[in-house]
Amino acid sequence: MLARCIFLALVAMVLPGGSGAGAQTYPNKPIRMVTSAPGGGTDFVTRLIAQGLTANLGKQIVVDNRPSGILIGDIVAKSAPDGYTMFLNGSAFWLQPFLQKNTPYDPVKDFTPITLTTKSPNILVVNPPLPVRSVKELIALAKARPGELNYGSSSAGTPTHLGAELFRQMTGINIVRVAYKGNGPALIALIAGEVQLMFANAASVSPHVKSGRLKALAVASIKPTALAPGLPTVASAGLPDFESSSTYGVFAPARMPRQLVDRINREMVKVLTRAEVKDRLFKAGMDVVASTPDELGSAMKSDMTRMEKVIRNAGISAGY
Repeated sequence: MLARCIFLALVAMVLPGGSGAGAQTYPNKPIRMVTSAPGGGTDFVTRLIAQGLTANLGKQIVVDNRPSGILIGDIVAKSAPDGYTMFLNGSAFWLQPFLQKNTPYDPVKDFTPITLTTKSPNILVVNPPLPVRSVKELIALAKARPGELNYGSSSAGTPTHLGAELFRQMTGINIVRVAYKGNGPALIALIAGEVQLMFANAASVSPHVKSGRLKALAVASIKPTALAPGLPTVASAGLPDFESSSTYGVFAPARMPRQLVDRINREMVKVLTRAEVKDRLFKAGMDVVASTPDELGSAMKSDMTRMEKVIRNAGISAGY
């Protein structure tokens, strides 16, 4: 018995999340944060967190940009659960297996949730000449003109696509998808009148709404948000619990020691809840969430359950 106790004590001292020397010395080398290509929302959030963590922990947080979410997930899933490799990505990461059969990771089994970071709600916008002023009027028009209204979206499975598809399925309307290679081209098409409506993130549409080039009908968050002041929610138009947003979270490899998970979570929450960080994210069209690890895990599983039905019912697969 004495030998077993000594052995367990030694293990606790060397594990990164243990209560001995390992916990006291973490981190003792640079930490890698893997994320998507430079310039996007995930890269922006990752770099803000990396900057704050570098100051908090006294070790460099290296941002490793990769071209695809599948590659990012595969890299981190195969890394050691020692707190030195993590990644930040959006909901497309955990919905990918529903869109592509050969996805090389399991979002639930292969990762340890760390924290929800931010949410950027989509806004339902229409081309100004469309004769509607509310979500209810849009639904009524679509039902009166089945198959005549088009919606713009970026690639399959993205929030702009799934938001419109969820709206279509919940309302029973017949609207036609027109796919573009990115949100930017889709918004240009909406402004030009090539399509009539779109679910697009708050940051990208706000300037166009202010200029009058687009008309905003509602925000797709559960509750009204200061990111879209004065706009009602889509849910308030008779679509209970309707939500469509770009959600970002931080994950690490599976089987990371809980003490280490909690330590990293606390440090990230400190960064995310700083006034200057919240202000920068708000100006970029994002609400800070800064959750517990368990809250991220629950949110991910809930979204997977909800959106799997939408994806299956529509027969959506990866690609444009």
